[in-house]
Amino acid sequence: MKLYIGNKNYSPWAMRPWVLMRQAGIPFEEVLVRMDSFGSGSSFKQTLASVSSAGKVPALVDGELVVWDSLAIAEYLADRHPELALWPRERAARAWARSACAELHSGFSALRGACGMNLEAQLPEVGAIVWRDRPDVRADVERLVELWRRLLERSGGPLLFGDFSIADAFFAPTVLRLRTYALPLPKDLEPFAQRLAQLPAVQQWVREALAERDFLPFMEPYRARPRGEP
Repeated sequence: MKLYIGNKNYSPWAMRPWVLMRQAGIPFEEVLVRMDSFGSGSSFKQTLASVSSAGKVPALVDGELVVWDSLAIAEYLADRHPELALWPRERAARAWARSACAELHSGFSALRGACGMNLEAQLPEVGAIVWRDRPDVRADVERLVELWRRLLERSGGPLLFGDFSIADAFFAPTVLRLRTYALPLPKDLEPFAQRLAQLPAVQQWVREALAERDFLPFMEPYRARPRGEP
């Protein structure tokens, strides 16, 4: 199998199936397509057009089959590897896990729009302004807090459904966003956020993102240069 992804520093959608496959031990070949731009004539779009008509990452290629969209990829992997229990085995927990992933997939647009994923940066000053001026972002974070508390109370932790699952892979980029922008998280949820950030697959993704050293100005309208440059 091949998994097509974009720059690790900026790609939360691609991070989800990558972390899922790495953490679960599913072998695959990574194909990183640099995000030079999202224009129709960009190398990024032209490369992906030869893989998937959607022209986006992530895209999973398994033989002649192409699966696009992170949630569809997760579902495909769960079907392909039932022995791994990528969704929780218990029916009600499985329904909750799917609901949580679907809510994340289609919601939290204010948080995503105001606080784009950027693992190389530390942007507490941006986060402070967003938190002060954007009630819709505060509402998104409040919903995250409510959701994570309910799932952890039900499962007993340490992750959202006890053992690692698709849900943890999906929310890993969100935890990293909160860290980049120093958005407030209640103390009772800090241990969960720390455990998720310390998963070996998440740590590997972050290390490789930092090693890219590929500053894309069109992805960062709030910065003129990467961290460390004069």
